[in-house]
Amino acid sequence: MGRKRAPRIKDIKLKSCDFTILILVMALVVFGIIMVFSASYYHAISNFDDPYHYLKRDIVWALSGGVLMAVCALLDYRVWQRFAIPLTVISVVMLLLIFTPLGVTRNNATRWIGIGSSELLTIMPGEIAKIAAIVFVAWFLSQDPTRIRSFSRGVLPVVALMGLYAGLIIKQPNLSTALTVCGIMVGMLFVAGLSWKYIGLIVGAGVSGIAGLLLMDKDGYWVKRIMSFTNPFADKLGDGYQVVQGLLALGSGGAFGVGLGQSIQKTLYLPEPQNDFILAIIGEELGLVGVLVLMGAYLFLIWRGIHVAVNARDMFGTMLASGIVIMIAVQVILNVAVVTSSMPPTGVTLPFVSYGGNALWLFMGAAGILLNISRHTAK
Repeated sequence: MGRKRAPRIKDIKLKSCDFTILILVMALVVFGIIMVFSASYYHAISNFDDPYHYLKRDIVWALSGGVLMAVCALLDYRVWQRFAIPLTVISVVMLLLIFTPLGVTRNNATRWIGIGSSELLTIMPGEIAKIAAIVFVAWFLSQDPTRIRSFSRGVLPVVALMGLYAGLIIKQPNLSTALTVCGIMVGMLFVAGLSWKYIGLIVGAGVSGIAGLLLMDKDGYWVKRIMSFTNPFADKLGDGYQVVQGLLALGSGGAFGVGLGQSIQKTLYLPEPQNDFILAIIGEELGLVGVLVLMGAYLFLIWRGIHVAVNARDMFGTMLASGIVIMIAVQVILNVAVVTSSMPPTGVTLPFVSYGGNALWLFMGAAGILLNISRHTAK
């Protein structure tokens, strides 16, 4: 008996997308716009003399992200297999371009490529690397599912790409994005059936790499960044300042918060509260209850994403959906860890909520791909 033929695109009767995922994503984006406006109000007045500066830009990014999500939701997800290698090459080239005159430095980090003399538009290659890694690993493992059983044919190529991404991103420096990319790729290997012993080896190599980074840290940058979170109040006016202000915001919120728009820490105490530390403002204004409701929305979204991955019609769909879900989950975990001083503050955004066009486009586009996969699921 011959091997069962995979169903062709034209042979599959499409159904409606997962409406729950659509509603959750849109709710998170709208909530993010509201909270970005609330968190950035005073910062926008201070820096741009316009209280609506961040709000207007965030709305534009959300609307354009909505168009991107719609396009990705309508585009058959199998098309992404054709772009696995080109997208990977482009992402690596863009990471290399950061270290050329095109690189844009902000807050002692070079993480962007500037377009135009005024750098009106900036691209963050680290964000593109995330989706490129997801598409490549999904394509690579689905081409031959037996690869995962071989270290040389299956595991080593993915680990090599992981090391390349991590090295280029850490050099920016951007530890959080490097951890996110590595977490995504290791998670996808696990979903594909990677042996626990190999996972242990990969994690061990990662820990060794971080240890080597600390040993070679001549100016003490990484030592300060990694160790400052253990006791941020020891240097509350220096490296621990942002974390301390974030913790004060969370503590001030109590159970039910001080009220939407009533945050004290956003009045130029917490640096750029609309970005990585927006969760602190959410905790201050909406309290523990508001934070728990937000985390519940993420958990529900992740659960629906897992449902899509489990019921995908082919391995590529399963791996692609798994990678997107892992990306969302890892980024939520890292953001919460940073804001609560459980790991060093390294600049990781809260999916769909934090201010930033690159991240919002990435997550909304990825959500669109997830919606398309849900149209092809068996259940």
